[in-house]
Amino acid sequence: GNDKQGFPMKQGVLCNHRVRLLFKKGMSCYRERRKGCRKRKSVRGCVVGPDLSVMSLIIIKKGPEELPGLTDNQMPRRLGPKRASNIRKLFNLEKQDDVRKFVVRRVTEKKPQGKAPKIQRLITPRLLQRKRFFKSQIRKRMELSKKLKQDYAKRHAEYKQEQKELRASEVAKKKKKEHK
Repeated sequence: GNDKQGFPMKQGVLCNHRVRLLFKKGMSCYRERRKGCRKRKSVRGCVVGPDLSVMSLIIIKKGPEELPGLTDNQMPRRLGPKRASNIRKLFNLEKQDDVRKFVVRRVTEKKPQGKAPKIQRLITPRLLQRKRFFKSQIRKRMELSKKLKQDYAKRHAEYKQEQKELRASEVAKKKKKEHK
């Protein structure tokens, strides 16, 4: 809640007046603007008093009577689920059922067919094709790198053999000179 001047109430401050506290990142009533910054701010204690303008409350337990305007009428949910798996869960669909036919549509004056959300995580043929394409690309790259590695190993072995032969011929020449 807030008091009449707009200072927020802070949990854990056990008084019914304003106090100035040093705030850091992660504390309620404060949003860090720069990394590591701390700021002293005025907050009101959490004890309820007559100087409050707004109080935010949550109903934890309902008694036997209905609260007029709050619990006496059921409001329908404005929006349905957007994610494919949640739509399946809501309508108890099988994996092979088409999720697009079960999207919750909102009726509007401007659009006669209504508005529907874009379904997220929907497995489409295009998505599967794209996945196959990416996998084939990875496979091609792996095969190419394997082939290049084999070619390199082959060429390297040839080069080593050539160097060995050259060295052997050099040693043979030196031995010939020494014998003369």
